[in-house]
Amino acid sequence: MVKQKYLDKAAVLIEALPYIQRFNRKIIVVKYGGSAMIDEELKKNVIKDVVLLKLVGFKPIIVHGGGKEISRWVGRVGMEPRFVNGLRVTDAETMEVAEMVLNKVNKELVSMVQSLGVKAVGISGKDGGLLQVDKKCPGGEDIGFVGDIRKVEPKILYDLLEKDFLPIVCPIGTDDLFQSYNINADDAASAIAEAVNAEKLAFLSDIEGVYYDKDDPNTLISELTVKEACALISEGHVGGGMIPKLQNCVDAIANGVNRVHILDGRIPHCLLLEIFTNKGIGTAILRDDEEKYDHDGK
Repeated sequence: MVKQKYLDKAAVLIEALPYIQRFNRKIIVVKYGGSAMIDEELKKNVIKDVVLLKLVGFKPIIVHGGGKEISRWVGRVGMEPRFVNGLRVTDAETMEVAEMVLNKVNKELVSMVQSLGVKAVGISGKDGGLLQVDKKCPGGEDIGFVGDIRKVEPKILYDLLEKDFLPIVCPIGTDDLFQSYNINADDAASAIAEAVNAEKLAFLSDIEGVYYDKDDPNTLISELTVKEACALISEGHVGGGMIPKLQNCVDAIANGVNRVHILDGRIPHCLLLEIFTNKGIGTAILRDDEEKYDHDGK
């Protein structure tokens, strides 16, 4: 008699089949950051997930951050990290450190992907004029070389995808004078997803998803329409760093991305669990006219 554990494995594969069929040859942008970039085991799991997506027919693009690593290196060279409204104050010296660290992280991720048998190319937003920016001045305050994305030129990404490479992007852009600017990785991922008309955009973060009550983890919301997400923001149910993240989700959908996911990158294989199972584990944000999943499988 066939053991139950093998039947369970078969059931998982069957559950994944319609999602594999639906998203075959579709672009998915994965914003990779938070603790999943620090913990080596989690890092391997995320890369395995993305590689699997590639091998079953998706066209993934990774956009990564590196804030914690940048802060560590800024401290190592004797500088003090400073933030204004969650944005890193980036003077010329800090910009030099940030670009060095982000490129180091970028090539480490390339090596991890290629060790699993998939061709990857690491680029920054400077390559091919991918991310073109203006200087960001929140509240009129000059915080240095922090960029606000003005334009995305996605040709380099399409070229890499067409040649069967997995692009890995670090969020550095340039202005009209070709000065380098640090860019918030969430903003970069959203702008890239919009520019390539991605089917999905997934944010890996250090929280489970969106809570109806920001102080109560038991109020996790599995699915939100854009209208519901806007209501959560306006009614004060979300706060802190979740507000810009949720606004990025809303903007991405308004600009053509089909569905956006906020996932806890600390959970092993969260990407696969969210995309390939009926229930999912994070929060999915979808268009107002899109029908929600039937989580009971009926």
